[in-house]
Amino acid sequence: MKKYHSSFPSAFIGLVFVAFLLNCNTAKTFTSPAGYDFSKPEKLNMENALKEISGICFLKGNDEILFAIEDETGKLYQYQLADGKLTISKFGKKGDYEDLAILNNQTASVLSSEGSVFMFAASEAGKEKIDSVQEYKNILPAGEYEGLFAADSTLYALCKDCPQDKPSKEVSVFALKQSFGSGLSVINSYKVTVSGIQVGEEKIKFHPSAFAKSPVTNDWFIVSSTNKMLLQFDEQWKLKAHYNLDPSLFKQPEGMAFNSKGDLYVSNEGGAGAANILIFRYFTK
Repeated sequence: MKKYHSSFPSAFIGLVFVAFLLNCNTAKTFTSPAGYDFSKPEKLNMENALKEISGICFLKGNDEILFAIEDETGKLYQYQLADGKLTISKFGKKGDYEDLAILNNQTASVLSSEGSVFMFAASEAGKEKIDSVQEYKNILPAGEYEGLFAADSTLYALCKDCPQDKPSKEVSVFALKQSFGSGLSVINSYKVTVSGIQVGEEKIKFHPSAFAKSPVTNDWFIVSSTNKMLLQFDEQWKLKAHYNLDPSLFKQPEGMAFNSKGDLYVSNEGGAGAANILIFRYFTK
């Protein structure tokens, strides 16, 4: 009987090999900022109450307690890093709360997605209900906001999606200050340039979800959950570097904070699983 030799196996193997090479050329590489190893985080799984964790921060001088909010119930959480103990304080009605910061190391400030800020004494944290809350409704220009950071007496609010921004080129940051008699007000605004950042051949449209300033380098770090990317800026908001984030670790990064040693904490919303906080220890060579 005459035997026929099919060329299918060798042709198929050849196609697979070509596809493998193409994939290698287009695959993202995951790198880390100087002083960190993003491939080896410590991980803290959150209780179900913090499944929608959206913002985290520290009280200056205390690296043992992490303050947190989630984006639905108007509650402030204090998370004891040593034993995982959680203390909950009600400060507002149901809403869409995105980030928090502590102004002058005294006043807890919570940012809502539509640009309102809620303020109360940080010393009230731990009480079942916080009554003395000052709301600055829609104090920021129209847009969607997800980032808040306090640098001494100034609050900085980061816009995720503002009409005046071109997300492939820039994002807006607004500076706010609190003064006696007039309360909180916007005192300045900045355009942070993100143009020129590409993934493969495609220029990204950057929609940030959190930011914080390193106490070690004074650099600003901005994370985007949408792009799974971290951007590093100097004190004048000049872009220094950008890093692709491993989506298997950074599933939905919505919160960011540094402790006094420069250790970086990133919170991920739970989605289909449990929320967590990733800890990246700062090291020097």
